[in-house]
Amino acid sequence: MVETMTDRLTEAWARTDRIFEILAPGSWLAQPIALRHPFIFYLGHLPAFAWNHVGGELLGRAAFNPGFDELFSRGIDPDVDDPTHCHDHPEVPATWPAVAEVQAYRDHVRAALLDAGAAVADRATTHLMAREGRVFAMVAEHEQMHQETLLYMMQRLPQSQKVRPSWAPPLVLAPGRPAEKIAIPAGSITLGAHFDELPFGWDNEFGALEVPVPAFRIDGTPVTNSQFLAFVEDGGYQRPELWGDEDQVWRGHAAVEHPAVWELVDGRWTYLTLFERVPLEAVADWPVYVSLAEARAFARWRGERLPTEAEFQRAAFGAPGGEARRWPWGDTPPTERHGNFGFRHWAPTPVGTHPDGASAWGVQDLIGDGWEWTNTVFGGLPGFTTYIPGYEGYSADFFDGKHYVLKGGSWATADDLVRPSFRNWFQAHYPYVFSTFRCVIDG
Repeated sequence: MVETMTDRLTEAWARTDRIFEILAPGSWLAQPIALRHPFIFYLGHLPAFAWNHVGGELLGRAAFNPGFDELFSRGIDPDVDDPTHCHDHPEVPATWPAVAEVQAYRDHVRAALLDAGAAVADRATTHLMAREGRVFAMVAEHEQMHQETLLYMMQRLPQSQKVRPSWAPPLVLAPGRPAEKIAIPAGSITLGAHFDELPFGWDNEFGALEVPVPAFRIDGTPVTNSQFLAFVEDGGYQRPELWGDEDQVWRGHAAVEHPAVWELVDGRWTYLTLFERVPLEAVADWPVYVSLAEARAFARWRGERLPTEAEFQRAAFGAPGGEARRWPWGDTPPTERHGNFGFRHWAPTPVGTHPDGASAWGVQDLIGDGWEWTNTVFGGLPGFTTYIPGYEGYSADFFDGKHYVLKGGSWATADDLVRPSFRNWFQAHYPYVFSTFRCVIDG
């Protein structure tokens, strides 16, 4: 178990280092999204989180840099509609520490973690997070989730502040699968999981809730850039009847007139990928990336709606015989044939590119390319407890009625996070995530 967790940590660290190498020299203090800290914070936050939970909370060891442990302990999650209101986090320093100093702190923490396996195992009978290396799994998944945060931040950087690495694969530019609706019959599905079912899960994944789901029809693939362009060209952003009251206020205040990664240049739409800007028509069949507010407006324009969390779960993991699948395609461990996740392409791919990843009903792209918005408000499942010592606010801080559940995963979602119970969440007016959607109709 120790060797397995060591491999998982070192693999996660190697990918984080590869991502930070995208930054051009001198870009550590760049802050491409005002609602997020500059990159230097994340360089320190990832090891600080690990040390605070393993060295501090679990093992009770003395800090070797208490100032960094506190400074980098927690990031920002402000209210998008009122950025002056944030969840608790350390004060932003007037001057950030030197990069080399933070890197030395990171390396010290990493070495300490690799040496902590036996000490953690010795606590297994008295500390829940020590059992089966659960604390190391948490540290690895925390790192993997922040890798996605770093990448959607980097996507917003000017080209002069990042470097396209030689290993970056070429964009996949091809026609996608034609749109269609897939019928999902009535049945039940389980949200969440029992605690003993998973070697590790976040608090919002427990407990298990069986939910009856009436019959519905769902898009066989996510909404594409070309489909969303029709909404834009029909004046969708200027039609108040398509927007809820709060969404309309946000759209007006933020002057939102198109998806965040689109730009109109000399009368032609362009699309911002991680490393380049391309004509929108070249990526017409990629899934569109939008906020929940934009997705809801599009669905109303189409006379449809967004799925609930339970509907997504049934479309993705249900099957005609009533049994639940481990992955949409069955019980075969995920490979590149099953979807665009796990950093396989470093960009979206055309919808329908991975037919081997289809669910039992024939719905495609349920995992990979983009997280999928649901219209379900994020909250705890029955029996929810804040079971992780020292991290009681991980989920509970966001049970505020403003955050919504996303399911599936994006191209930047690690394989370890691809499980039926995993739940992502963001505010309805946060437009930067690799998040797409699909529409449903009743019956």
